[in-house]
Amino acid sequence: MNNGLNLERWAQKLYNSVPKVPHITLTEGIKPVEIAEDAYKGKPNPHAWMSPQNALTYVENIRKALVNLDSANAESYNTNAKVYSQKIKEVDEKLRKAVSVVPADKRYIVSCEGAFSYLTRDYGLKEAYLWAVNSEQQATPKQLEKVIDIVKKNKIPVVFCESTVNDGAQRQVARESGARFGGVFYVDSLSPADGPAPTYLKLLEGNINTLTQGLEEK
Repeated sequence: MNNGLNLERWAQKLYNSVPKVPHITLTEGIKPVEIAEDAYKGKPNPHAWMSPQNALTYVENIRKALVNLDSANAESYNTNAKVYSQKIKEVDEKLRKAVSVVPADKRYIVSCEGAFSYLTRDYGLKEAYLWAVNSEQQATPKQLEKVIDIVKKNKIPVVFCESTVNDGAQRQVARESGARFGGVFYVDSLSPADGPAPTYLKLLEGNINTLTQGLEEK
């Protein structure tokens, strides 16, 4: 299995070397969102898994692949997929309710990385970020100024960062814009087993809880 959307460009060489081994692309059927700026402008944003709506597509693609490979256990795969999808739908509904009570001009996700393009598209939100693609470098003065201006202009009450990067720059955005720092999202990695995001479902639930709490607080 691979995510697709250019996340594992090395994978094609692997597949070519083992042509008889079946593989699936989990984002099949998902309309790509292009990266809006920087070196990867115009390339598909790979972070489709951040949207609960897309998560349902991932589950369905996995279900179909497993049924095709192991039809004898199709009933088990179908049942497990149905149960798991229902849990994702509960996350979806919670997010929709939280967004519905936020004034339209305040429906922003302000993050460090532009990893939420699918989530914002699917749930009627807007996004702002320090960098389009995760970087090992600190935010530049220009990036900081851009986001601070967006937060001030739109009176956005809360900003966030991701667990895999230093949140110092986003805390600076909060200080200079008057917004609150709402916490961190898990995007590209899970937490340890005793952390807030030890599984993909917990990652989704934790991120939505962090986001909805931030949007709801006054």
